[in-house]
Amino acid sequence: MTAEAKAVTSAVTSAVTTPASPPLTERQEARRRRILHASAQLASKGGFDAVQMREVAESSSVALGTLYRYFPSKVHLLVATMQDQLQHMHGTLRKRPPAGDDPAARVAETLMRAFRALQREPHLADAMVRALTFADRSVSPEVDTVSRLTTAIILDAMGLDAPPTAEQLSAVRVIEHTWHSALITWLSGRASIAQVKIDIETVCRLIDLTGAGASGSAGAAGRPAGAREKA
Repeated sequence: MTAEAKAVTSAVTSAVTTPASPPLTERQEARRRRILHASAQLASKGGFDAVQMREVAESSSVALGTLYRYFPSKVHLLVATMQDQLQHMHGTLRKRPPAGDDPAARVAETLMRAFRALQREPHLADAMVRALTFADRSVSPEVDTVSRLTTAIILDAMGLDAPPTAEQLSAVRVIEHTWHSALITWLSGRASIAQVKIDIETVCRLIDLTGAGASGSAGAAGRPAGAREKA
């Protein structure tokens, strides 16, 4: 495995298993959960513009100053909300791994399941995507975590028997870009769900070019192929 592949694999593992800052106390974590829940609820009802920091503070029963200590801006808050949504998706996908016969099919199935989850909350999806689009360098760590979580979801779906190669990581990055672009074009009304599915399935064929083949057929959760649940 190349140095790049080792670095990215380590970063993905760190993003998923290790907090980026010192661990929160139980009370702080509960407060943070309330804030993220309030953010998601407001965004679900009215999108990006509906998420006002004062309303988030009131809805989560925290002082406005406390909210800003956790999240310096609305963009920080909504990117963190997307992190939270992706972590929840990741956990769900691990419990019900994709049932495709090869890595490309499993990744396409996984990304479409994630897409449909966002489709059920279009205002929330739009708010989170807009936050990512508006994010400046001050939000880079949070945006990087979103990217690494997406990478982890894709790598889990691929179910590789060995750490990913540099070529496979490159394919994963292109797949991430396409998924993100497809989400934007759907949210803007410029693409149908059917077109998104075609685009996702097409880009996932890049995995076949990396030599992944049918390796890792046990799936994301490392379970035998015969034991996988029907997606």
